[in-house]
Amino acid sequence: MALQDIVQQTVTGLGYDLVEIERSAGGLLRITIDHPWVAPAPIAQGVEQFVNVEDCEKVNRQLQFALEVDGVEYKRLEISSPGIDRPLRHVQDFERFVGHVVDITLKAPMGAAAAGQVSANRKKFRGTLEKVEGVEGLSGWQIVWSDAPTVKPGQRVSKKRVPPPVQALGFVLEELREARLAPIVSFKGRAGADGGQEF
Repeated sequence: MALQDIVQQTVTGLGYDLVEIERSAGGLLRITIDHPWVAPAPIAQGVEQFVNVEDCEKVNRQLQFALEVDGVEYKRLEISSPGIDRPLRHVQDFERFVGHVVDITLKAPMGAAAAGQVSANRKKFRGTLEKVEGVEGLSGWQIVWSDAPTVKPGQRVSKKRVPPPVQALGFVLEELREARLAPIVSFKGRAGADGGQEF
């Protein structure tokens, strides 16, 4: 059985989602897991669960056994949580993090589609992830951002200053090289559904 299949079966069998598998040259096998996401009910917002040490230990014990049985070669096994810059790979990842600030990298630059405000050679963007309902019920994605500089605490902002326009970039998953949650840390507690980012 292939490594991907062994790890996928073991992780999902224990009730977790497999986020990614990495193999390093030194024999390190790194498995990233997360709790499965269930779409919140419209009325009651569920409390989001986070992977803890006990979860990693449970998966580690089971995976060591499964990999030994199938004869998979590795020197060190590491199980971890996705972290604050979690990769987004599947549709359910994008569904889960609507309203959060994400970093995306396009496979190809925008080219002639750039509307003058954005460089035609630009591939990397950071903004709030939104779902867009298209024609015939097909949905797509967009990120929304503003290039306004962040205001430092105590800094005065002129009332005459015209704020930069809010910009949006629509995309489909096939156009992305990489997408991750933006690693934004707030020492005032966990950010809300809007990602805690003000524009």
